[in-house]
Amino acid sequence: MSLRLKITFYAILFLWCSQLYGQQSSSTDIRFTILHTNDEHSHLIPIPAVDDHSELDNTAGGGIARLAGVIDLVRQEKAKTGEPVLLFSGGDNLGGPAFGWLPLRNGLAPEMSLFHMMGYDAITIGNHEFDYGSDVYARYLSDAGYPEAANQTVILGTNTRPPRDHPMNKLGIKNHVIKELDNGLRIGILGLIGYDAISKTAQPGPVQFDDPIESARKAITELLQEDVDLIISVNHSGVAEDRQLAETLPEIDIIVGGHTHTPLHEPVFVGETVIVQAGSYMQFLGRLELSYNPVEDRLSVINRETGQPFLMPINSTSPVNREIADEVERYTNILNEWLDELTTSSISDIRQTIAYSDFPVLRDEFQRESAIGNFVTDAMKYSAQRVLDQPVDIAVQANGAIRSNIMPGEAEWSRGEITFYDMMMAFGLGSGSDGTPGYPLVSFYLTEQEVRNALEVSILLSELMGDNYFLQFSGLHTIYNPDRAVLFTIPFIGTPIPSSRAVLRADLVNGDQTESIRRDSDNLLHVVTDYYIAGFLPMVGERLPNLTITLRDENGRAITLDEAVVYDGDRQLKVWSSVLDYVQTFEQNEDGLPVIPAQYKAPEGRQTVTYTLPLWVWPVAAVILIGFVIFLIVKRK
Repeated sequence: MSLRLKITFYAILFLWCSQLYGQQSSSTDIRFTILHTNDEHSHLIPIPAVDDHSELDNTAGGGIARLAGVIDLVRQEKAKTGEPVLLFSGGDNLGGPAFGWLPLRNGLAPEMSLFHMMGYDAITIGNHEFDYGSDVYARYLSDAGYPEAANQTVILGTNTRPPRDHPMNKLGIKNHVIKELDNGLRIGILGLIGYDAISKTAQPGPVQFDDPIESARKAITELLQEDVDLIISVNHSGVAEDRQLAETLPEIDIIVGGHTHTPLHEPVFVGETVIVQAGSYMQFLGRLELSYNPVEDRLSVINRETGQPFLMPINSTSPVNREIADEVERYTNILNEWLDELTTSSISDIRQTIAYSDFPVLRDEFQRESAIGNFVTDAMKYSAQRVLDQPVDIAVQANGAIRSNIMPGEAEWSRGEITFYDMMMAFGLGSGSDGTPGYPLVSFYLTEQEVRNALEVSILLSELMGDNYFLQFSGLHTIYNPDRAVLFTIPFIGTPIPSSRAVLRADLVNGDQTESIRRDSDNLLHVVTDYYIAGFLPMVGERLPNLTITLRDENGRAITLDEAVVYDGDRQLKVWSSVLDYVQTFEQNEDGLPVIPAQYKAPEGRQTVTYTLPLWVWPVAAVILIGFVIFLIVKRK
């Protein structure tokens, strides 16, 4: 073969191979996009609401109409290239601000109805879905059109197990589902609620939760038998538990997370598993751009290649979906009418300004006294004393029930103002037996020893289980050492043994008067907290007999939790309404707005941390001393 023929032959071969490689690449690499949110918590409007403006640029973030507008843009962009788009939520659609109250009304399911309109593919059940109990949640889903709506927006409950006769079982909730995309991909999807979220589920009632990892393992086995290409787990678990799941079950390709409100600006990779989470309150839309090669069974994250961020901010520059905006306005009008009724016409608009402050009231330090904790417990104490017409010694609230800071406006038109909506973001959780929003206050008596027990429990649980369990107080000053909460941990099984000696000092404070709270005293103290927190107190003694707590009346008779509920006339006194009550006692500015006092600008020193020698030092020192004495005695002989 001549040189010219050889060159021509190899040139043709090279071009043919190049073309073949290009055809293989384009035909085997399949692109698709996952959009995701989590922990929306009923925030249908931008926050802080006081800074939101319909016409001017502003710093208020989120808002479901804006979110829907950004989702529309991404779908339009991807439609041009024929790339499928999946949309997921990692749970906790409910629970928090005033819009989260509407599911208590028959026929109203704003969050899920809007998500269905927006075309969510799958939504995982979170712990706050049970804030009003499993029966209300079942009715809520029915009001949103389930089980028929499950044909479009699947509710995932891989390890959520209602009893057979429970209404949740009739609503099309899925253990897992297979989604077949237009590009031929078969994707298996499951949804888990994690260990920590299960422990924080307020009123699950008869609904049980199976082990997340074992439930996932079983679902994955079934999905693989169905010959899926990829497996996605949409979780309400938090990043740490998502990591654990990925390490245990590497068959999961993607984890779309929730629960910890973590804005992951970069994915977390555990082996080949990709973990994402989009913060909370619809402040971001998560965007995960993906390419899958079925020949090599290789999934690639291509956000950098496409130039797209992993989190898209939802703000005043975001486009608005008008259909969703109109629905939000409709729900707002319904809520305003109910609010007018609940407050006997003192508040008739969720955006109504109710106070002024030139500083935020914050919960900003982990497992410590906070300014907002002082504020809400002072409010609970004041309002309970007014309604009961008798002194209250101590008011108590847990960090987990304080959902946000109180943020005054920062815009030109709103500077220093605080709306009803923004303040109630912090205090609006739960409901009472009367079917109205907010946990009711409860009033009962504890012995001084039991108050000390409650303080020990607060420090112990917050050390072992996190900041949500740390208690804030009014009428009480404490000195404590968190390092003394656990005496030691049993080797091999990891069981902590509480010391019951973390609290070094506890004093009642009433004006300028202080009085020490004594151990081993049966003297009764009047305590106020909310229904949810009080429900945990008697349970403590079941697990830690040395820290038993019994709710009593003023005569020392044991009472039930329902007997302890505080009524203001014929209405239950709620935490949020006690805050409104307290705010009205503040001095007013020239505009007639109550001004939040400067004492709530920072913590006041109600709880002081002091680090002392660990408890284990003393028995070790005693053993050493005894050994030394024995040594001296033997030596003398």
